[in-house]
Amino acid sequence: MSLSAPPSLRPRIVTLGTAGGPRWWRAEQASRRTGIATAVVVGDAVYLVDCGHGVGRRMSEAGLEISDLRAVFLTHLHSDHTVDLASLAIFGLFELIGREHDPVRIIGPGNRGVLPPASPRATVPPVPLAPDCPTPGTREMFQTLMRAHATDLNDRIIDSLRPSPLDLFDARDIEIPAGIGYHPNDNPTPGMEPFEIYRDDLVTVTAILVEHPPVAPAFGLRFDTAEGSVTFSGDTAYTPNMVRLARDTDLLLHEAIDFTGFVEATYAGKTDAGSRAARDHHYKSHTSVSDAARVAQQAGARQLALHHLVPGTAPDSVWREAGQHFEGIFHVPDDLDVIELQPALDRLAL
Repeated sequence: MSLSAPPSLRPRIVTLGTAGGPRWWRAEQASRRTGIATAVVVGDAVYLVDCGHGVGRRMSEAGLEISDLRAVFLTHLHSDHTVDLASLAIFGLFELIGREHDPVRIIGPGNRGVLPPASPRATVPPVPLAPDCPTPGTREMFQTLMRAHATDLNDRIIDSLRPSPLDLFDARDIEIPAGIGYHPNDNPTPGMEPFEIYRDDLVTVTAILVEHPPVAPAFGLRFDTAEGSVTFSGDTAYTPNMVRLARDTDLLLHEAIDFTGFVEATYAGKTDAGSRAARDHHYKSHTSVSDAARVAQQAGARQLALHHLVPGTAPDSVWREAGQHFEGIFHVPDDLDVIELQPALDRLAL
């Protein structure tokens, strides 16, 4: 009787969804890029970064089993990063029976604690939604999502004797280190060192605050394993914190936006307050193609992949400019692409 070889512990990265923004991108090839989500696979274990639109279906298409999911990490709580968290949990409960004593961790930003200031474009004060709890964090958000589906879930719990998603998923907020000067409005991205938010036998995950106003907190994430590292920018403008987090990483996945071809074309000639405020947001909160390459180059990253692409329908030529500013291996992945880290000997030789 032959024994099967143990699974490789060299991480592989599956770009489940590569488009950014709370939109259904409309074009002939719109299905090429779905909502932002990435799987880090180490051996048989799956770690998910962000839950954009279509994440469950993309996991299935990639051959990844939800039963192998150990943890879900949310870089920040914008809807394009969280919109399919509920479906992952509700549909996934059928795949996770028996995991009540080993729940999937959901780890993300905590309650902001205070509303952001209004855009200076506002002519009248905007009225916030849900004034009783206007800035829920990851734990509160997940509990609220499950409560919203209580009719369905209680049918399954009571009639079909299924477990509750609250027993199969353990949602927790990232605790920002004290003493670094963080304030969601006054100082959302202080200079700092990465700090640990998760550890198991295969990975150690560290986080750092990044610049994505008005969102606070927003995090970049790094996964370190015995056979390589991968770093995620989340959504951010250029920030030295990302250079710190990505130092000597084997792979950096960084967001990018097409300012010239998309932002300027979208808002050209529009003078209403909403359009002008949206344009302001793009410029202060996201990264140009060349600046994404600059982060990777300054960090000494060995590979750079651009994802969370806005617009999701732009041709690859828009993004390939980054390759001119980065000396390592460069990727513009499609959905369901697999990026392998360099073997250990190759990493030493680079």
